[in-house]
Amino acid sequence: MELRYLTAFVAVAEELHFGRAAKRLQMAQPPLSQQIRQLEKELGAQLFERNTRSVRLTSAGESFLGPVRTVLDDLDLAVRAVKAAGRGEYGRVTVGFAGASSHEALPLLTGAVRAAHPGIELVLTGQTYADTALARVAEGSLDLGFVRLPASRPGVRTRVIGEEELICALPGDHPLAARERIALTDLADQPFVSFPANAGSSLRDAMVRACEGAGFTPRVVQEAPDSHTILALVAAGVGVTLTLTSVQHIQSTGLVYRPLDAEPVRLHAALAWRADNPSAALRSVLAVAEQALPTPPGAAD
Repeated sequence: MELRYLTAFVAVAEELHFGRAAKRLQMAQPPLSQQIRQLEKELGAQLFERNTRSVRLTSAGESFLGPVRTVLDDLDLAVRAVKAAGRGEYGRVTVGFAGASSHEALPLLTGAVRAAHPGIELVLTGQTYADTALARVAEGSLDLGFVRLPASRPGVRTRVIGEEELICALPGDHPLAARERIALTDLADQPFVSFPANAGSSLRDAMVRACEGAGFTPRVVQEAPDSHTILALVAAGVGVTLTLTSVQHIQSTGLVYRPLDAEPVRLHAALAWRADNPSAALRSVLAVAEQALPTPPGAAD
């Protein structure tokens, strides 16, 4: 059954006049009458009672009108959805993130995307650490990842969205907590709490590099999958850790943060995506992110 027959039927049913319906459809009346006859033939039912003075729907025509309108409305919705997807106003974007450092950035991005493009669904995957997020973006199983620089994969582009600095978190009753600043060398004999070694955490990597630069390898006595748990363990006296300025919003009884008495160790938070990703929805999300999560002045990819 041809779509044009259904469109012709609705026009005649609403106008109840072949001449007006033909004018509405911008066609001549004889072809319109022919389409209605062909439709009635295919259905095996008369849809209109017509004479030289009037046209009205038969009972079969009245029962046919509602479902046909639904079909045409659904088709119109589908066409508009395809066009919206092509403009990046509709679709799905998968996003990988991890840790408390996304506490501020992720809600800013999701809120801005919802406001600008309510037809775009963001599928959020937590505990996707920086190295893992970068690898998944590179292989195509994630559209967008929160990562930390330096990070490099062929075909993957990045944009800095924030700058973070390593700081020390330790129990409030720890002897070092009385100091305004903590020297890394003073942590050489301390037990550490950190992310798992094989989780792809750029923060753990930065912690190990900083400690090794001070002449020791951190003795990790307990691992945890996220910053909230790590800092809870620190507050409980299990050990100390090096974390980032972006997690200082996590406050717990018995937990204190202290800057390091050394040259600042800075990490750049960034978004990563495949340059050849064809998703129009992703392009729209990246455009929104430029406003919601701008690159800090002086920061570079």
